[in-house]
Amino acid sequence: MNYIGIDLGGTNVRVALVNEDGNVLQVVKQATEIEHGTAHVMSKIKSMIREIKGYESIKGIGLGVPGPVDTKNRCLLLSSNLPGFTNYPIAQEIEEEFNVPTFIDNDANVAGLGEATQGAGKGFDSTYYVTISTGIGGAFVNEGKVVAGKYGHAGEIGNLIIDRNRETLNHMNTGAIENEASGTALVRKGVAHFGDEVKHAGHVFDKARENNPEAIQIIKEMQYDLAVMFSMIAHVVDPAVFVIGGGVTEKEKDSFLNQMIEHFMTLVHPGMKGVQFKTAELEEPGIVGAAMLPIANLK
Repeated sequence: MNYIGIDLGGTNVRVALVNEDGNVLQVVKQATEIEHGTAHVMSKIKSMIREIKGYESIKGIGLGVPGPVDTKNRCLLLSSNLPGFTNYPIAQEIEEEFNVPTFIDNDANVAGLGEATQGAGKGFDSTYYVTISTGIGGAFVNEGKVVAGKYGHAGEIGNLIIDRNRETLNHMNTGAIENEASGTALVRKGVAHFGDEVKHAGHVFDKARENNPEAIQIIKEMQYDLAVMFSMIAHVVDPAVFVIGGGVTEKEKDSFLNQMIEHFMTLVHPGMKGVQFKTAELEEPGIVGAAMLPIANLK
């Protein structure tokens, strides 16, 4: 059986044909062109679906979108990257057009669902997916279903406070993990120490590998801060496995992951130390996870 997964972002929209085993069979990509309005974007998505070979026989459609989602009413609760789509009945409109069950969820949640069902979390009853990239996001997948919560924010961990004695920044809590251990945070801290020569998080890791003491300290703080975050999650949901994805992990996992796990083990109860840590495996977790939404919701 085949499904369609849609990755709808503020810049691009991708529509893919995916089979029940998570294999991506065809992908169509276009610019979102949100500046032309919701009707234009919806028309574009519908025409892209019709470009998919065999779309007439698909069993369901799933969409991954940026921002919190009301999964019961199947709409975005906040659409900063997709102006005009707050409370817009995206899934309902597509479902009526193609007459197949259609579901929608936050992009981090669908990526987590993809990894839990077809990637590094496959075979585990419960998976907590964490992405460490420009920001920090998460998703909890239990027995093949994303735990979304009443308002669609369950699993989102970027605003967790790991130390309230940190600098107050932007709109997030003082000491929020996203402000302390994300790729953006590493750049901010790197620039504060080394100036404009730091353009991305990798430059801080490079300096640490060159035994620069300030860079080493930044990475050590990141390791411990992430361990605190993971211990908080573990004490609340006790997952069987943590799957870690995102740009920082892909490029620098060997530079911080093992030490972070060692810190984690000192922060949890002895009976919780059996949790596994794995790095994400899928090349297209968002598209695969979006396509898995119908399977998860129709169980």
